Amino acid sequence: MKQTINIYDFQRAFKACGRGDFFSYEGLKALFEYLEEYEEDTGEEVELDVIALCCEYMEYDSLKEYNEDYGTEYGEIDDIQDDTTLIAIDTKSFIIQQY
Repeated sequence: MKQTINIYDFQRAFKACGRGDFFSYEGLKALFEYLEEYEEDTGEEVELDVIALCCEYMEYDSLKEYNEDYGTEYGEIDDIQDDTTLIAIDTKSFIIQQY
């Protein structure tokens, strides 16, 4: 069974699972848009599993925070793209796909 959702439904699903603060408002919007684009590009539907998404994706407020977590010394956010999926939120914050 399939249900089409919008950004509001996406955000409500995170709140309903007690994960409303796991991503910022802007981060949830960026993740939603990324997943919609992924579905369009691949023709594959993505299941809305909030816990799985929280395990698979992580938001960072800055490159410094990412470097501290991973013990890396990247100088630019774009450099991360060689290692993982990068979803830009703005000029400083971003989401990565954790493998």
